[in-house]
Amino acid sequence: MKIGLDIMGGDFAPKAAVLGAIEAYKALSADQKLVLIGDKEIAATILQENNMSPDHFEFVHTTEVIGMGEHPTKAIVQKPDSSISVGFQLLKEGQIQAFSSAGNTGAMLVGAMFSVKTIPGVIRPAMTTIVPKLKGGLGILLDVGANADCKPDVLVQFGVLGSLLAQSVYDIANPRVALMNIGEEEEKGNILSQATYPLMKETSLFNFVGNVEGRDLFSETADVYVCDGFTGNVILKLAESFYVITRKKQLKDEFFDRFNYEQYGGSPILGVNAPVVVGHGISSPEAIKNMILLSKNMIESKLVDKIKLAFQ
Repeated sequence: MKIGLDIMGGDFAPKAAVLGAIEAYKALSADQKLVLIGDKEIAATILQENNMSPDHFEFVHTTEVIGMGEHPTKAIVQKPDSSISVGFQLLKEGQIQAFSSAGNTGAMLVGAMFSVKTIPGVIRPAMTTIVPKLKGGLGILLDVGANADCKPDVLVQFGVLGSLLAQSVYDIANPRVALMNIGEEEEKGNILSQATYPLMKETSLFNFVGNVEGRDLFSETADVYVCDGFTGNVILKLAESFYVITRKKQLKDEFFDRFNYEQYGGSPILGVNAPVVVGHGISSPEAIKNMILLSKNMIESKLVDKIKLAFQ
């Protein structure tokens, strides 16, 4: 198994990425190899400064970097030797089995769709995040930003994608899928919600449990919460602030500690032909480590194969 990591992506790259790779290396088995994609000389220096032999890793040297503020499509085309572009080329050629980066999210989405491409039958890939539950355990929220505008059939597919992720990677049996809305009743919501509800109610592709409201997100009501990417991104950013606020207020609480993005590593892009994970721009070494381990879990669980099977 070879897991590709963009070491040039993220606000604290390459140092945070390389330090995260060191921690991930300690958790991987001998037959699981990390491929570091980026400036080899800088990476080797950081490794040596931390008493880690560069021989433990494979390197693919690149000379360009896609910045956080760059236009995704233009950057992928105009910077073919960027760490993101090269990473996706390696993924497409099968030289790595998964690719992750804490770099430009748009470039990661565009790169995934240009290189390994969308799984046949999937209308739009989705990005997910983890939602901690009050009584322990977790839920999955999608989409969290890949698709600001969605149609009803796309939301139904998100239900399938989220359900398969919950089963395959997080071992949740028969996940309960809910539609994020402004009321529990079937007729509630905007035009999109009202059109989506009957489609979800009729489907046999997943275990639909109805509408949920924002206040239900951390309860035991459901395991997978489906919404458009605009709504999901608003929820995600709000939820991320809980951890920051509790720190600023010097409140120590086990539940709010679980809102720390570092624990979960990143957001998988579901619906493309290979495991791709996008990390937070401010990713620390701990977050990078967990992003790599999430990539490993996606490979081992054969999640992509299961999604392909569902959309045949």
